[in-house]
Amino acid sequence: MPSSPPRHTKIIITLGPASESEVMLEKLILAGVDVIRLNMAHASHEWIRTSIRRIREVSKRLAREVAVMMDIKGPEIRTGDVPQPIPLEVGDLFDFTVEPRPPGAEPGAVRSVHVNYPGIVKDVAPGTLVLVDNGLIRLEVIACDDAAVHCRVLIPGTLTSRRHINLPGVTISLPALTDKDRGDTAVGCEEGIDFVALSFVRSAADIEELRTLIAGHKSIARIIAKIEDQTAISNLDEIVRAADALMVARGDLGIECAVEELPAIQRRAVQACLSQGRPVIIATHMLESMITQAVPTRAEVTDVANAVYEQADCIMLSGETTTGKYPLECVQMLDKIARRIELEEPSLREPAVFTAERMKVLHSAVVLANELPRSKLVTFTRHGFMAQGLSALRPVHSPILAITPSPDTFRHLRLLRGVEPVLMPFGADPADTIESAIGLLRRLGLIAPGDKLILASDIVAQDQRVDSVQLRTVK
Repeated sequence: MPSSPPRHTKIIITLGPASESEVMLEKLILAGVDVIRLNMAHASHEWIRTSIRRIREVSKRLAREVAVMMDIKGPEIRTGDVPQPIPLEVGDLFDFTVEPRPPGAEPGAVRSVHVNYPGIVKDVAPGTLVLVDNGLIRLEVIACDDAAVHCRVLIPGTLTSRRHINLPGVTISLPALTDKDRGDTAVGCEEGIDFVALSFVRSAADIEELRTLIAGHKSIARIIAKIEDQTAISNLDEIVRAADALMVARGDLGIECAVEELPAIQRRAVQACLSQGRPVIIATHMLESMITQAVPTRAEVTDVANAVYEQADCIMLSGETTTGKYPLECVQMLDKIARRIELEEPSLREPAVFTAERMKVLHSAVVLANELPRSKLVTFTRHGFMAQGLSALRPVHSPILAITPSPDTFRHLRLLRGVEPVLMPFGADPADTIESAIGLLRRLGLIAPGDKLILASDIVAQDQRVDSVQLRTVK
């Protein structure tokens, strides 16, 4: 039985060596984790299956089901292997090759590394910036030919094997899904994955391609579009409409764009999701210093608080819970910050504009909840529409208690701000179902005598759907 009201902002962690044991998973789930992310950048299919099954087993044992997100790698440009690290100094010439160097190249020739994307020689031009290893090394293109991109070093560093390459402002011609992505998605669908996050989304067409792939595996996994480059920002509105949710992936985004633009992009992305009723996740570097130390910096606390103030649905941890020393403390810190900020009155903003009649019914329920102290919104949903609609309208303080008979929908609801999913079968008589739900909510400690319940439901009566809003007081 919860000792405090549900937290509105959801917490996502990334699974890794620091968090994948059963013992640590138990602690993290009990600490309030809602979604567990599997980063597929270097994961094997065996690890996918083992991890998902372990998460499900631990969740069942704790009677607290969490959702699982598979984050597929998507298209990327990487350097090849180098025999030994290559030191690069300012002004050095360096080549990125797409064809092998001719045998017997003269000693003293320009140093080079092979890249996995042949199209790079056509996508870039003199003056293009090439950022390597998360932007730690920066080069400028001075010339291109069919075999290589010729560069000059602007910011020095040491190049090692298989480093990621960013090309800010360049539209690359890579496919939306790689062979690895397709294989990983197939395994995830077999294991009942709840969400698939697609990296480096550039347009709505990328999302539809993934949706077709998921449907082909007879999965109902939802799609999360990751915003990571300037092309995605240009196509933001169409991407939000096509996706089921959005992730503001600030790692690559902060490399692809000027860092001073990042807060404005985050704000714009959150507002785009709120206006269209889509969940939004803020990710990367939220508590980065806690990878190695037990307390966050004051700037990190403020960063997390800002995401909560912006009314993002989720805040996410990456390295903090994969390889960090303090995974549990990180989750506890997010929980404390979110709960404290949620006590503040949210800044006034225009609510999401919806034209559908059902959404107007839900809007009336939220208006009523905002005006009644100690109110709880209760909804009955088979596929999550009613709960997502209420969440999109961002009730000021009232939690949304979403009753569903579907385990899949239950886990999908874990992503939505303010929604506390409850699994319960629906009866043939709507009145009986409502009474059963109220009894269950009382036993779970989610409602108490004197609470005002605003019930938003769509019941079927005489073969007609009836949308309704009821006000009840818990006896």
